[in-house]
Amino acid sequence: MPCVSIDCVIFGFHDNQLKVLLLKIEHLEGWALPGGFIYKDEHIDDSARRILHERTGLQDIFLQQFYVFGDAKRSDENITKLVFEKTEFKAPENNWLLQRFLTIGYYALVNFNAVHAAPDYFSEACEWHDINNLPSLAMDHGGIIQEALRTLRTHLHYEPVGYNLLPEKFTMPELQHLYETILDEKLDRRNFQRKMFSYHILKRLKDRRKGVAHKAPFLYSFDLRKYHKALQEGLQTAW
Repeated sequence: MPCVSIDCVIFGFHDNQLKVLLLKIEHLEGWALPGGFIYKDEHIDDSARRILHERTGLQDIFLQQFYVFGDAKRSDENITKLVFEKTEFKAPENNWLLQRFLTIGYYALVNFNAVHAAPDYFSEACEWHDINNLPSLAMDHGGIIQEALRTLRTHLHYEPVGYNLLPEKFTMPELQHLYETILDEKLDRRNFQRKMFSYHILKRLKDRRKGVAHKAPFLYSFDLRKYHKALQEGLQTAW
């Protein structure tokens, strides 16, 4: 589809940092989000999944549409021309790839340790980067990431978050730190626990976290049936 593209913001959580997956475009300075164009006979959600798989090798990931970016000067001619140089086609000045185009933003939350992404034909690297220490980015991809983060923070108030970002078993302090990292603010421990328990999506396990300096905290896991129900219906108590 001429002039309509998709960009994917993939979030992961590792070493107490919220990270985003980026591609390093060959022969160019700067990094970019996994993105591409939509086929004419393709649903845009299918497009997003196909593009992510082609650009990074990732598949079977739930992507959520969050915004459309349409600034008239958002296109980067250096990147679009590279497509022609890489494929050895001559790019006429009025070619649609060199014109203005809109992009539909999708974001996903993934298990960092389960992701084995790889660069595609146009990229020389596919790596995770700390959301607070991003490298130089192509076009308006910095703005796309910030809008995805703002959307995630909004959804955090009405939808459960953590299943795809934390290990299967986790402590309450680990869950709270995840929320604090996403929101970029400190949360009151007692109030956080009260709210999390009120959602009825957690199961306290008999095991405790071993090898910690203080009293060993209990481990928890998500009740997946109630978790997915909360995703569909929203949390009963908003933040």
